Amino acid sequence: MARVVTTVEAARARFSALQQPLAFFDGPGGTQVPDSVIDAIATYLREANANAGGPFSTSYATDELLARAHETAARFLNATVDEVAFGANMTTLNFAFTRAASRDWREGDEIVCTRLDHDGNVAPWLELARDRGLTVRFADVDDECRLDLAQLESLLNDRTRVVAFPWASNAVGTVTPVEDIVELAHGAGALAWVDAVHYGPHGPIDVQAAGADVVLCSPYKFYGPHLGLAFGRSQLLESWRPYKVRPAADTPLGNRFETGTLAHELLAGFVAAVEYLEEIGWDFVLEHETALGEQFLAGLPADWTLHGVPTMSGRVPTFAITHSSVPAADASAFLGERGFATWHGNYYAVEIMRRLGLDDGAVRVGIVHYNTEDEVQRLLDELGAV
Repeated sequence: MARVVTTVEAARARFSALQQPLAFFDGPGGTQVPDSVIDAIATYLREANANAGGPFSTSYATDELLARAHETAARFLNATVDEVAFGANMTTLNFAFTRAASRDWREGDEIVCTRLDHDGNVAPWLELARDRGLTVRFADVDDECRLDLAQLESLLNDRTRVVAFPWASNAVGTVTPVEDIVELAHGAGALAWVDAVHYGPHGPIDVQAAGADVVLCSPYKFYGPHLGLAFGRSQLLESWRPYKVRPAADTPLGNRFETGTLAHELLAGFVAAVEYLEEIGWDFVLEHETALGEQFLAGLPADWTLHGVPTMSGRVPTFAITHSSVPAADASAFLGERGFATWHGNYYAVEIMRRLGLDDGAVRVGIVHYNTEDEVQRLLDELGAV
């Protein structure tokens, strides 16, 4: 594919939401959406709103949309159409997948999670452990919030059924060595179960190259509507017995995990979001975000402490920071009053905040490709004024 050439100005022009004074550094909680996504949702509701499987025009259009959405998801993840499923959100899908996967597990079986995980890839395993008498162990991180692979490997044994880990931390921005962790999991006879929600807007997801068994993500984190998207290796999906109603179809495989009627209009928005990313190109996203991340790291005022990898190598531009004297909630509110959207707290990343001893959490600055050098500099200036 030819390299796509674009600019941040051209990208921003496609977002009406960005034509306001507020500077959006809240992307990790959900990005803004381009107008094409909004238009796709509205067009479906105006012209094709119907349930699937009916013998009339709007239902035919819905059938076509469902097929296109699954084809788009397969292309986005480098999977097959059989291997993708949509749901309300990542967490809901994960509860469904974990239950289907574990039907024949036994008391004493083990699951390994990490201190970097969002609770959407921890709580389903903890609840399962309570129900079934399983053990959940946690792989630790070093002082710069990099995953300790040697310690993770030491947790694996012949009772390990799953290694659950994030592609990237939604709290401190660490990118994990996915292929290495997958190799460790498979070497122990365990499944590799990846939360790619936070990585989704920052780089291409290739499930075949990663070798993972399950990968979950959320389109609303990569410029789409509120949905969940899951990949499951076809051999696994075929072997699991899903929780579903009896009339629901058994093919394609992924459809068996899509309980109830999907939000068709949001699938139309999802297709538009993926097309937007394909049009602006990952080269631009990666280069621009890296440059802005480096600018932020270089200019962080002395009163602020960065928690995480101190360079742009091995991370995405998501930064957890704390002030020497001002609580995170107060600092984030201060920034909000001055036109900067940031988050504070633990962002459902419970384990890493415990590991860092941040009972009140941190301020989270999330940079994505539609942010600008001017926005970053103005944010740094305000951080210096806190």
